[in-house]
Amino acid sequence: MASSDIQVKELDKRASGQSFEVILTDKAAAAAKAGGADHLLSPPKKKDLSLEEIQKKLEAAEERRKSHEAEVLKQLAEKREHEKEVLQKAIEENNNFSKMAEEKLTHKMEANKENREAQMQAKLERLREKDKKLEEIRKSKEIKDVPEN
Repeated sequence: MASSDIQVKELDKRASGQSFEVILTDKAAAAAKAGGADHLLSPPKKKDLSLEEIQKKLEAAEERRKSHEAEVLKQLAEKREHEKEVLQKAIEENNNFSKMAEEKLTHKMEANKENREAQMQAKLERLREKDKKLEEIRKSKEIKDVPEN
């Protein structure tokens, strides 16, 4: 097709867009009719909607909106539940850690106390042994020092 076979006529100019009518000259019109493309060039005609059909469409749109809103709320509830579970698990792990640390510390303190007591007992026992030896030495010295009559 040559550019002289087509005419473009501006129909409507608005802020939202423009509309044009394309007019084919005789050669182009004959070719278009022969190819069956006549119905492709003209925009489809809008069918008039009845009040009932409009109402049904509005109701369907409202149902879709409500369904979408319910889905979003469901997802948010699931997310909150998951957050609660994670927080609860973290608190539980923290409590378990605290208990284990406290038990370890208590056990360590008890072991230190037992060791300290054992060391003290060992020192006391050594002192008693030294006292016994000293006492024996004194007795033996006294026996030597006592004059024989």
